[in-house]
Amino acid sequence: MKESMANTIQQERTEKIQALNNQLGQCSSALESSEELLECATTILNIKNPMEFSKAARQIKDRITACPAFRICLKPTISDNMSHLMVDFTLERHVLQALKFLPVPKVPEINTAACLVADNCVTVAWKMPEEDSRVDHFVLEYKKTDYDGLARVKDEQPWEVIDYVKDYVYTLSGLKFDKKYMTVRVQACNKALAGDYSDPVTLETKAFVFGLDDTSSHLNLKVEENYVEWDPTGGKGQEKAKGKENKGSGQYPVLKSNKRSGASPKRTSASRSAAKGCRDRFTGESYTVLGDTAIESGEHYWEATAQKDCKSYSVGVTYRNLGKFDQLGKTNSSWCIHINNWLQSTLSAKHNNKSKTLDLPITDRIGVYCNFDGGQLMFYNANSMELLYAFKTKFTQPLLPGFMVWCGGLSVSTCLQVPSVVKAFQKSVNGLNSSTCSLYSVPVMPIESSHC
Repeated sequence: MKESMANTIQQERTEKIQALNNQLGQCSSALESSEELLECATTILNIKNPMEFSKAARQIKDRITACPAFRICLKPTISDNMSHLMVDFTLERHVLQALKFLPVPKVPEINTAACLVADNCVTVAWKMPEEDSRVDHFVLEYKKTDYDGLARVKDEQPWEVIDYVKDYVYTLSGLKFDKKYMTVRVQACNKALAGDYSDPVTLETKAFVFGLDDTSSHLNLKVEENYVEWDPTGGKGQEKAKGKENKGSGQYPVLKSNKRSGASPKRTSASRSAAKGCRDRFTGESYTVLGDTAIESGEHYWEATAQKDCKSYSVGVTYRNLGKFDQLGKTNSSWCIHINNWLQSTLSAKHNNKSKTLDLPITDRIGVYCNFDGGQLMFYNANSMELLYAFKTKFTQPLLPGFMVWCGGLSVSTCLQVPSVVKAFQKSVNGLNSSTCSLYSVPVMPIESSHC
């Protein structure tokens, strides 16, 4: 538009200058003609003969009448008016006059009583201090932290943003609780702008966090982070060398210093130092790997998912005194669920070298619930949350998660909260005798009691 208007102005300027030049030329010609007529008139005034004077006067009159100087207009033929080049702001003026100025939204208030942390989900609820129909949506921000309250500078994490929340409640699902707490805040937005953030609220997100102890795992197991896979060539050429390294070592697993989060169970410095580097690798047919964090109190939950082609695997817990040749469930200090997909598929619960075959569908995902103080160990089908088997005992020593794999792999999921359905079910089975019942459409298997 600017270029078009500039071209129009330049064109009109050229046209107007040309018109002025033409008018100036006409004026110059008329002036020259007037000068000639003036000289002629002066000459005629000097004629003495009346007849000749009269004749000359009539001629000069006719010339004056025909002279262009007496018909020319000295007013410029062009104008300096630029109004026809002005921009029409009529439409814009109507738009500006129709503008409505919205006030800044009030600050929301997070309703801590209505906030809920369960099943690795966080539900955040809030309200406005007063009704405001002009609020269009909310922005929810959250971040994980290991500190209750204001985050420390070195632990400062960026805010995760959930935009365009239309309701006054939002559930963050599928979270990994690898930190102790989660801090949340909310701001209200209308069509024009956003208001200030609410005061941050910190919610507790406890979960059991552990890794796999690759320093004592069987040489035929490949351990990476929270994944273990059976490797038939892993022990060849290494068994002898590793045996020399471990010669003279004791029976306890390495407990790594857990720097992830305090959501892990309580561990004393004495138990860590006593166990550090003090056990042999599992060997023989004990294709076992243990967790690196001991359970000494509280309620905890974790899951293990098997590969589709996994032939045999066990998931359970054990005391630290599990020998290097021992298998899960074959000692009085270990409990497990064992799944065998070799030749025929079987599901069984094992403890103290006793096995109970379970007439239940085979699952590739097992959930483990351990209530250390209550002496309860329950195994679930983590896909359907159906109870597979429950042990009732009194734990007298710290427990380590244990896994056995043969011909396949297991993926271990930590940072999980105890599912709400498990909590409800666990409360319901407290005090039950060895009987069957139906609760939440979940069959309850007999609870086996043992005292070790």
